[in-house]
Amino acid sequence: MYEQVADRTARLQGAPSTERATCAVVVVASGPGVVRLFSEMGTLVVDGGPTMNPSTYELLAGIHAALGDEVIVLPNSPNVIMAAERAAELSEKPVRVVSTRAQQEGLTALLAFDPNRSAAENAEAVADAARALRLGAVAESAREDPQGRFSLGDADGYAGDELVAFGDPQETLRATLAAMAQGAELVTCLEGAGAPLGREALEAALPAGVELELHNGGQPAWWWLLCAE
Repeated sequence: MYEQVADRTARLQGAPSTERATCAVVVVASGPGVVRLFSEMGTLVVDGGPTMNPSTYELLAGIHAALGDEVIVLPNSPNVIMAAERAAELSEKPVRVVSTRAQQEGLTALLAFDPNRSAAENAEAVADAARALRLGAVAESAREDPQGRFSLGDADGYAGDELVAFGDPQETLRATLAAMAQGAELVTCLEGAGAPLGREALEAALPAGVELELHNGGQPAWWWLLCAE
């Protein structure tokens, strides 16, 4: 497991390619650390802004600028999938959209990408990798819960799209990881802007036997974006 983590970390911190490839990747990302991670993997990053909502034409410009004869697009948000599919329709290049719904999903699944394969082959490989992942996230609540479960500023924890924990950040993080990482070997965590706990607390919250791969994502809205595999 330690060798696996070291190999993955090396790939995430590798130098981006400047050579034209058979297939390139366009991703949507938000947060300086997340953008850096995707850029270092050789992708062309379209800035999603704080709401992860770029226009169709921003995506199309990214597709045309990407250094590949063909392109796959990772929207990394359900809000972006339709715009990405429309940009693919308008593109002069062959384009496939892999319907990733979160930044940590796209980052981890992208390890299955091979620039020497076609867009169709890469779309299948990356989509297969994404389907094997379990996603979670913890955010600071931006509102009072109408049902009275949590207050403004509390932690809200999600396993997939389901709210599974809320309240104290440490306990919410622990419960969220228990819901989405049991039986996993590795959890990738993108630490967001203003996250109230550090690495030691994250490691203490992990289920037994699970390793942590932590990156400073700097993304807004989400304290921790989590991906278990």
